[in-house]
Amino acid sequence: MLRSVSAVALAALPMVALAGCGDTGDGASGGSGGKTLTVFAAASLTETFTRLGKDFEGAHPGVKVRFNFGGSSTLARQITQGAPADVFAAASGATMKTVADAGDASGRPTVFARNRLVIAVPKGDPARVRTLADLASPRLKVVLCAEQVPCGAAAGQALAAARVTVRPVSQEQDVKAVLTKVRLGEADAGLVYRTDVRAAAGQVEGIEFPESAKAVNAYPIVALAKAPQPSLAGEFVRYVLSQPGKAALSEAGFESP
Repeated sequence: MLRSVSAVALAALPMVALAGCGDTGDGASGGSGGKTLTVFAAASLTETFTRLGKDFEGAHPGVKVRFNFGGSSTLARQITQGAPADVFAAASGATMKTVADAGDASGRPTVFARNRLVIAVPKGDPARVRTLADLASPRLKVVLCAEQVPCGAAAGQALAAARVTVRPVSQEQDVKAVLTKVRLGEADAGLVYRTDVRAAAGQVEGIEFPESAKAVNAYPIVALAKAPQPSLAGEFVRYVLSQPGKAALSEAGFESP
């Protein structure tokens, strides 16, 4: 749950590490002569984009949406190295810039959501974490995202704003890996996005902290220049930016751009 002064209810959303909505095969074709749209998206978008992908399929008979979820920096590197993809949705402007600067973006990326960090702790908060400053305690096992990953960069900004120094026991390549270690009790605390705690559906608790306002991440999306399905790529981007897309993101806990 998310905690500040009081607890709030968590919305239950499915947990998916890698989703192929209705298709697990490779290539640009799926189903009975249909088409496959490939979307590379930040790990923190897993639940929401999986839902949007299913809705998009419903509105486009014969189309299958495949997702590659992961750390935005890793996805950006894969795209610039030639991995076939139609759409890229990143958790920071910096990782999107990598793709745009390489000439792999078709048009100008558009920010479609924002997200902020919370402290994730196991159910019951056995280590009794209360504030961001508590994470400096040597008695705590704290897990963070790696610095080059958007959630790691945001964590660094928030900790710097609070003048708190943390020595993490591990640095993970995406936010879901941090959340998993907290959920399994392998860490006393970790910094993840608010949306990840909500998606965990009560398996962890989230503690709000004021310094998160200093490290709000903007999420940009763009169709890719070498998209195998350029028309569908544009349609998917427009769908994410549409009112139904905004509603799904808001329900998941994302903030408006």
